[in-house]
Amino acid sequence: MKDQVNDRKDQYGGTLENRCRFALEIVEAVAKEIGSQRVGIRLSPFTDFMESSDSNPEALGLYMANALNKYNILYLHVIGPRWSESESPQSLLPMRKAFKATFVASGGYDRNGGNEAVAEDEADLVAFGRLFLANPDLPRRFELDAGLNRYDRSTFYTQDPVVGYTDYPFLDVHA
Repeated sequence: MKDQVNDRKDQYGGTLENRCRFALEIVEAVAKEIGSQRVGIRLSPFTDFMESSDSNPEALGLYMANALNKYNILYLHVIGPRWSESESPQSLLPMRKAFKATFVASGGYDRNGGNEAVAEDEADLVAFGRLFLANPDLPRRFELDAGLNRYDRSTFYTQDPVVGYTDYPFLDVHA
């Protein structure tokens, strides 16, 4: 969907609508097959992983949020900008306001930031990917406001089935 990597010249390239066409066709097909109440999609308009960026991620995200309403899907999960709001004008709020069903935000939230996002109606839910990797008991740690293990980014997306995914310590509440 991103204009910096989509260089197609057919009905799936060029305009924002064309670049989003394939994703929306997939959502429509899956919703028809299993029911829209079982369908969700995760988008990352602000992410530039592997040089996959967009010249206007806000417009891309907002277009998709509005377009997805047509299919009455269960949720939209969006990875937000990975920097603080004070450093960037980019925000998930326009997408949140546009999308009519459950909106899940992720991307750099901690316990307080996640609670604040839900309390201020910036999201219905907040996802914690990296924190969950490093803290297999994250809900308990949040409940106790306990310290967190630091994640080791060098172990992400490796071939090792253990290191970085199953070797982080659980909270020792008896110590």
